[in-house]
Amino acid sequence: MSSAPKARPGEGDGSTPSTDAPSPDADGTRQPEQAADDGAGDRPQDAWAARRDLRYHTPRAMGLGDRARIGGGVLGGVNHGIGGGTFHGDVHLGATTHVHYRFGSRSAAKASGEVPVTVLDGLAESFAEPGPAFIALAARLREERVLVLEGPHSAGRRTAALMLLHRLGATPVHVIARDTPLNRLVPEREDEQSGGARGHLLCDPVTQADRPLREAELLALRDRLTEQDAYAVITIGLKAHLEDVEAHLWQPPPSSDVLHAHLGALLDRRDVAELLTLPVVTEFLSRDHQPREAAEFAAVLVRYLSGEVEYRQVQDFSLLKLEAQVREWFEEDDSALHLREKAFLIALAAFDEGPYALTAEVSDGLYAHLQRTADSRLQAAVPVFGTHIEKRVQRARAHRYEAEEPTEWGPVRQVKAAYRDERAAFVLLREVWTGHPSARPALVRWLQDLSGDGRPLVRTRAASTAAVLAHTDLPSAMALVIEPWASSVAFGPRSVAVNALALTHGIGTPNVPRILDAWCDSKTPHLRWVAIRTHGLIGPERPVETLAALRAAARHGDLDAMSEADDTAADDAQLDQVLAESVELLLLSPAQDQVLPELRRTLHNDRHAFDLAIGGFLGACRRTGDDEPGGRPLLLDRYGQSAPAGDAVAAQIAGLWRTALSDRAHRSEALDVLRLWVLSADGDAQAERSMVLLLPALAEGAQEWRRIDHLLRTVPGEDTKAPPPVAGRLRATLPHP
Repeated sequence: MSSAPKARPGEGDGSTPSTDAPSPDADGTRQPEQAADDGAGDRPQDAWAARRDLRYHTPRAMGLGDRARIGGGVLGGVNHGIGGGTFHGDVHLGATTHVHYRFGSRSAAKASGEVPVTVLDGLAESFAEPGPAFIALAARLREERVLVLEGPHSAGRRTAALMLLHRLGATPVHVIARDTPLNRLVPEREDEQSGGARGHLLCDPVTQADRPLREAELLALRDRLTEQDAYAVITIGLKAHLEDVEAHLWQPPPSSDVLHAHLGALLDRRDVAELLTLPVVTEFLSRDHQPREAAEFAAVLVRYLSGEVEYRQVQDFSLLKLEAQVREWFEEDDSALHLREKAFLIALAAFDEGPYALTAEVSDGLYAHLQRTADSRLQAAVPVFGTHIEKRVQRARAHRYEAEEPTEWGPVRQVKAAYRDERAAFVLLREVWTGHPSARPALVRWLQDLSGDGRPLVRTRAASTAAVLAHTDLPSAMALVIEPWASSVAFGPRSVAVNALALTHGIGTPNVPRILDAWCDSKTPHLRWVAIRTHGLIGPERPVETLAALRAAARHGDLDAMSEADDTAADDAQLDQVLAESVELLLLSPAQDQVLPELRRTLHNDRHAFDLAIGGFLGACRRTGDDEPGGRPLLLDRYGQSAPAGDAVAAQIAGLWRTALSDRAHRSEALDVLRLWVLSADGDAQAERSMVLLLPALAEGAQEWRRIDHLLRTVPGEDTKAPPPVAGRLRATLPHP
């Protein structure tokens, strides 16, 4: 490694689809090593800009420097109190009441039969009536005789339908098998199976594109119902096929109303009030839970109150229901989601809180990969105008909203989509990766596609998704996803590997520092580059150890350069630059107070450590608030805050400046940066006050004074060659030694 400072590369985006995305191999996987020819003009993105993009686009539940962890066992490591996601048993309340509940199964009826009156009365007692909307639906049913109720699964449609029939006194109620044709929904009067039913309930009838639910069928059904003075409610999901049929959207009551109603039906007011004050209840109600889940939670609370279950089981209930919902989404049965919708769920987990249009776009790419795995003979047909955004998002238990999205041109307002429960993305990715291994090849190919995308948001989300997979199964995620990125000759995939490792560490995955230390000692320059750059991101947690690792990497690289051929010169220069940039990130991190004294001590080690410290320091001196050109430098601002109080930070910054200016190899760059600091004070009173404090500390001797005086006399202004007015004012305050 050369001791002379290296020129700073441009701060371009650093990756494009053509250079970053390696071509697929015969088996469909991508081999980054094959992209050697494509990477000829490839340049790395500046580390500071790369960290900015990472902070802008990282999912809400992750965060660099925050040691973000998702509690409650969402990412593994904590077993739940209710094993296997299934709780078996009854809740006994008194001599006659039994509340049966089971996790992980659908509630939709698949067989015909009469609903017992006691069940209807029990539902009526604990039903949380949603107010005027329910009354309007009951009036519509009374008038039309048949009502089509639309809503997502687990939204309480079946209960609402039964209560509508109960409100109209349409008893007994007969539940019809979902594959029953509408012309056989209401039996003839002489049919003994009818049992004189006045209420009929059909849940989720089987419909297809060529066999929709038609208006003509409903009109014929209404005539028969009128003849028998009966009523019928048909519940449908959001993907049912309709033809000229008006469906009424069911809006379930808030889960708090459902919970309160069920507890009130089972307990006295004092016990209800006691349960509602529990923190676990408050947390449960803050989540997006369906009515049936709130009803089941009420049963668990009753068992807790009677001492039948432990508090930990109550705490785990919410997460278990979320896991059950995710497993239900990926089941393969007659009511399963289409493969394209499953791809959308996965993409939404990866791009949670991202622009909806982008999420839908990348989900179609994942769908193509999944279809190739499922049946390579079939082409993944994507409808140009498919399901409406509102239905698609609602089916995913998500919501859409408008918010600003950071871009390289500034914030842009976009329509975004996010899961209502912030844990859903992690749970879903874990389920797909560990519960459905057959999906791994498609998921890996998709992530490799994303890593080569030209948009920083897409690349960051590829990294954050890989981080969740690594937390779930580190060896597999490293071997299949992160190591191929890290080994790429192109900088784009390597930068994604850096972000993936940093986020993997940030969510609490063990052994990432050990991986980085091993790669720092690797003879593969690509792996060493990734390790050094990742150290700059996670280093604030362990600044002393990180600086030691960076010093060792600098010495290690120099030994390699001495022992290998001249064609390593380019790699050596890249490692020089990335080492300095990692120090720069550490200096501008929250661990700055620890990094500065350690950096001063580094100056006395050897020449490689000296160049590392000064190169990183001068790079950090260039950085301004919000990256504004001509803005106030961050370290100058920190100096101005520390110097008046005689803080040690100010002395350390001034000491590094004096060292940089006195060293022949770094002096030219140091003077260039100092000129930038002088120009930043032109029109910025605070920056000027900071420079008034700093410059005397840099001109302690006659030679240093002449150097600073000459700089102030010759620094060109922004628009003219003449020095700006601030240079004259600073020169007037500079005491002669």
